[in-house]
Amino acid sequence: MIKLMVAALWISIVTTGAVFYSFQAAQAPDEAASDAEASAFHGLDYVRTGVISVPIFDKGSVHGYFLARLVFTADGQRLAQLKLPAEALLADQVYSFLYANPEIDFTKRDDLDVDSFRTSLRAGLNMRLGEDFIREVLIEQVDYLPKEIVPSQKPRNAVAIGN
Repeated sequence: MIKLMVAALWISIVTTGAVFYSFQAAQAPDEAASDAEASAFHGLDYVRTGVISVPIFDKGSVHGYFLARLVFTADGQRLAQLKLPAEALLADQVYSFLYANPEIDFTKRDDLDVDSFRTSLRAGLNMRLGEDFIREVLIEQVDYLPKEIVPSQKPRNAVAIGN
């Protein structure tokens, strides 16, 4: 009878250990997947901005307009935790970059270093947020419109009604 009780106890201990081990092993891949590096195929969200229009001043008057539409990638979970609109942060960084670099001449097409522009935007945003938040900045559209091309917004003459 004692042999039967020892055998039953041994089977219970082995079964409990096997169940405990299987639960531990089943949870391990989920933790590894969440810790895995985000890539273009998994874990990153793409945020597309509207057209960002920055007036370019020259000697106190508007010389033209820098237009950009950008896309940036960030970790989806961290992006959901962000309290500020991500598009507003990126637009502010574009303004800051362009006004901090007045030596850029937009009338010359080869004067704008696109790689430096993207790198500076990403580094500035990550520095502002205090972590490596923005993974990549992609340029969808970049244009420069001289003031002569943009139609003026002169007020129309008011038409008198009645009398």
